[in-house]
Amino acid sequence: MEVLKRGLTGPPASEKEFDLLVAAKLQDVVKEYNIRFDKETLVPSDDSLADDVFNAALDFYTDVGSYHMDTERIIKFDENEIRTGIKNARHKVVFGEGKEAKAFSARKPEGKDLPWTYVGAGIAASSEQLLSSLVEGYASIPEANAISVPSLTKIDGIDIRSPPLEFYASARMLSLAHKAFKRVGRPGLPIMNLVSTAASQISGIAASGPQYGAKPSDGWLIPTYPDLKIYNDALTKAAYLHSWNANAGSEYTPLIGGYSGGPEGTAVVTVAYSLNAIMVLDAVYQLYFISNIIDGCTSSRDALWATAISGQAISRNISVPIILLAYQAAGPATEMLFYEVTADSLATIPSGLSFETVHPAKAALTDHILPIESKFSCDVAHAITGMKRSDANELAKTLLKKYEANIRKPPEGKRYQECYNVKTGKPTREYMEFNKKMRKEIFDLGINLAK
Repeated sequence: MEVLKRGLTGPPASEKEFDLLVAAKLQDVVKEYNIRFDKETLVPSDDSLADDVFNAALDFYTDVGSYHMDTERIIKFDENEIRTGIKNARHKVVFGEGKEAKAFSARKPEGKDLPWTYVGAGIAASSEQLLSSLVEGYASIPEANAISVPSLTKIDGIDIRSPPLEFYASARMLSLAHKAFKRVGRPGLPIMNLVSTAASQISGIAASGPQYGAKPSDGWLIPTYPDLKIYNDALTKAAYLHSWNANAGSEYTPLIGGYSGGPEGTAVVTVAYSLNAIMVLDAVYQLYFISNIIDGCTSSRDALWATAISGQAISRNISVPIILLAYQAAGPATEMLFYEVTADSLATIPSGLSFETVHPAKAALTDHILPIESKFSCDVAHAITGMKRSDANELAKTLLKKYEANIRKPPEGKRYQECYNVKTGKPTREYMEFNKKMRKEIFDLGINLAK
């Protein structure tokens, strides 16, 4: 209620004025704290730099706040309020039911505790049968702590282009997912992207009742838009979720090349988004990805650095359950994808973040995802848990050399139907041979993948 009040009474500003304020203040704090992007250090291991990024973000967010797009007001907090919010933020949240109930905890850089393993993607599936096969494949991965369910593109042959259709498709999506969980003997698995088929907040809320299988121990993502902008529909979703103690999460997408400027400003604004998640949304978990506006993926040189240093700044100073969602440029069943996934993991896990598994082809192509590559993501993340950041940096540089030149012209890869039998959910022999070859190549680099 206090946040909503401030959204009505805070300092007035047009959206353009707020954008310019963000850009100017970020330039000021980046200069004041001497934050510099080192192109040769993809995974920094300088704790003082991470703390400088945090302190810069604290100063920045105290001055700038969050922008309410509907009221054209700025929601602001003073430093004492923000520090109290950080202190009171939940460091551990339980997701799932029965034997699948597990605690998702904050991590620290180079921590030896296994990261939260969030398996799957909201990448569109072209049919209900394919969605079911994908979810069954994700849920069959032993390391999976939670699932991201694909979105549907049609329901009963109708393109999903309006909130009422989104509602019906979302309800069906949830039903298909829960049936898949039961088939693999894991009915209590949580879904953490409820509800991916719902593009509008109203249809997402409508499909989130227990009559459709949703439980408070699942997870919902509430968007904050670049840079630090929120609107009434998202705030309504937050109010709805908090009213029945459901796990409300915050998702945000800092963009290198936007009003936040280069990777330095983007790293700082990423930490400010984390503060916004606590102060405005009262989120119990967070998910983000950093993308270069031109490249559209997290595996570029500047995005890897910004991911790693912002992750360290958050994990060292805020300590919240937080997931890095990595978008790769290359499509499934390509060598480049395996290199990108591994590089993304090296920037993420040693920096104190948890992770969501592979998102090929920038998550933009229907049916372009394979469960076996999600398993690869899990194996890499577990293998490098506890790795020193300096060692992760050297490996990431080696991998970047293998794909950097192709980021803007990546291979499209193959669809699920080209690599799997849709009816049986089993990968083809040809793909299994390719997967085996790529796992050996990553193993030979020094990442001890399970055989």
